[in-house]
Amino acid sequence: MRRWLFIQALRLPLVPSAAGASASPLARGMVLALAVAALLLAPFLVDALLGRAWVRVLDLVMLYTMLALGLNIVVGFAGLLDLGYIAFFAVGAYLYALCASPHFGLYLPFWLLLPAAAVLAGVFGVLLGAPTLKLRGDYLAIVTLGFGEIIRIFLNNLNAPINLTNGPQGITMVRPIEVAGVSMAQVHSIGPLSIPALYNYYYLFLALTLLVVFVSIRLQHSRVGRAWVAIREDELAASASGVNTRNLKLLAFALGASFGGIAGSLYASFQGFVSPESFGLMESIMVLCMVVLGGMGHVRGVVLGAVLLVALPEALRYIGPMQRSLFGQVMVEPSDLRLLLFGIALVLVMRWRPAGLWPSPVRRREFAAAPAAGGSASTGPEPRP
Repeated sequence: MRRWLFIQALRLPLVPSAAGASASPLARGMVLALAVAALLLAPFLVDALLGRAWVRVLDLVMLYTMLALGLNIVVGFAGLLDLGYIAFFAVGAYLYALCASPHFGLYLPFWLLLPAAAVLAGVFGVLLGAPTLKLRGDYLAIVTLGFGEIIRIFLNNLNAPINLTNGPQGITMVRPIEVAGVSMAQVHSIGPLSIPALYNYYYLFLALTLLVVFVSIRLQHSRVGRAWVAIREDELAASASGVNTRNLKLLAFALGASFGGIAGSLYASFQGFVSPESFGLMESIMVLCMVVLGGMGHVRGVVLGAVLLVALPEALRYIGPMQRSLFGQVMVEPSDLRLLLFGIALVLVMRWRPAGLWPSPVRRREFAAAPAAGGSASTGPEPRP
C-alpha cells in the first residue's frame, strides 16, 4: 500500500491539474475579478454588516493563514509532525518587538525587520530540524513539542540577570508598521473615503498573505514539492530513488519557520504588545487543526481551515447574549460552551471528512485507495521490523 502511494507521489504533475481547463477564459476571468473585488471590499462590507470588531477578525485571519501555510509545508507536504511550530511565531514577534520598541531603544524600519524575522526563524527551524532528522511519528512530535515549550520558557525567564525579554510582563509600546513613511496605525483619507487603521493592516496583511499563497502553490507543484510528498509517503523509498531526504527535510523546516517568523513580526506590530502567554501549546494545536481540518497538503484547503477556525470561535461569543434572551440568564458560560461546540465540530468533521474539508487530489486518492487495497491509509511510514 505504501509503495503504491509513493509511486503516485512521484507521478504528480509539475503544474496544477487542468480539471478546470474546460472553463472558458471569460468565465475564469469573471471569477477572478469577483474574487479580487470581494477581497478588496471585504473590510467595508464586514464593518457595515457585523461591526468594526469583525474587521480585526479579518486581520487575524490573514495572520493565521500565513501561519497555517507555513506549518502546511512541514506537516502537509513533508509529513513531519511539528507540535512546536508556534515557537517560530514567537521568534518573529519578539525580534520585531525588541527592535521596534523602547525596550532596547531601537527603532529599526519595518522593511528591515520583516526579512530579518524570516531569516532568524528559518535559522531556528534548521536548529530544530537538524537533531530530529532520524526521528519519526510520535518521537518527532514529542521533540518539537519540547522545543516550543523551551522557547516559551526562555522568553518568560530571560529577564535576569540581564533583562532581554522583560519576562512575563512582555514588551509594550511596540512601534506600528510604517511603509514609505506612512503609519498603518493612523487613519488615512483618499478623497471622501476614510481608511481606518484596521483597514490599513488588512490590506497589508492581504498582500503578504497572497504572496505566501503564491509561494506555497509554486512549491507544491515544483520538483521540491514532489520530493516532499515522496518523503511523506515513504521516506525509505524516496531515499533509495535518489531524493536527498536530509536536505529536503531541513528545507521544509526552514521555509515553514520563515513563514511563521513573518507572521510573528506582523502580529507584534499589529498588537503593539507581546508576551510569552501568546505562544503556548494550545496555539500550536490550533494552527495544526487548521491544517488538518482544511486538508493537509492542499493550499486552498488550509486557507479554508484558517478562516473557519479563526472566525468560528468569535462567532460563538454570541452564545451568551442568546442564552440571556431565551432564558433570562446565562445557563452555561460562553467560554466553556465555545470550547465544547468547537471540539464537537472538530470530531464530527474528522469522522465524516477524515481527509479534511477540502482535501488535495492526492489525499483524496489515498483515502479512496485504502479500502480497495484492503487496509486504511496512513499518514506516516510503515514501522520497521
